[in-house]
Amino acid sequence: MTKEVIVKRNKYGIKLILDNQIPFPELLQLITVKFRETGNFFKDAQMALSFEGRLLTPEEQLQIIETITDNTSIRIACITDDDSALEERMRTQLEAAEYAGMPRAVTAEEASTDFYKGNLRSGQVLESCSNITLIGDVNPGAKIISHGSIVILGSLKGNACAGAGGAGSCFIFALEMKPIQLQIGDLIAKSPDKDKTPRSLRKKENAAGSYSPQLATAKDGNICIEPVTKGCFSNL
Repeated sequence: MTKEVIVKRNKYGIKLILDNQIPFPELLQLITVKFRETGNFFKDAQMALSFEGRLLTPEEQLQIIETITDNTSIRIACITDDDSALEERMRTQLEAAEYAGMPRAVTAEEASTDFYKGNLRSGQVLESCSNITLIGDVNPGAKIISHGSIVILGSLKGNACAGAGGAGSCFIFALEMKPIQLQIGDLIAKSPDKDKTPRSLRKKENAAGSYSPQLATAKDGNICIEPVTKGCFSNL
């Protein structure tokens, strides 16, 4: 049995102990094999997740979450740091996720990033007290609200509000940006009508007119949407 990936379980969640020497793509394959072998043991459990032994970037954490959820029926409710109070924090965060009515993934620090995987359907609202990353689509009639910035690894076709506490320095990123309404801090911009484009929403599309990853920020009293280019995040 491989020791590069060790899965430990407590009452409220699972801890992944990961080797810090092997390349990440190889590690991801080992995680896939591990959860394919043990996934039935967890069945449809909603669980907290923590990592030990290796420093992971947010992108790597997202890939691991996708690997687990794609190969098992486990629902990752939250991500938490590892310490002596881990089990109690897992319990608290799981209860908060269940109370909210939908799975959410939060780190131990409120100022960090919440993760959620799944599409938001019409009538659904996903809220976060910090930054939020959604792996999925925000469909028309759905809303995503964050006190920090928003990253949508999918299509934004509903409403999005970043900086809900009034922070105008937040941003909204989406792989496909077709919002009904955007709000950043106190600024609000609605989708342009067929006949006119509101002054509050200035949209820069690429020359081909197709949609690519785009970024919405507040600039000079307007919400400006522009294609993501090299270095565009450096000024955020």
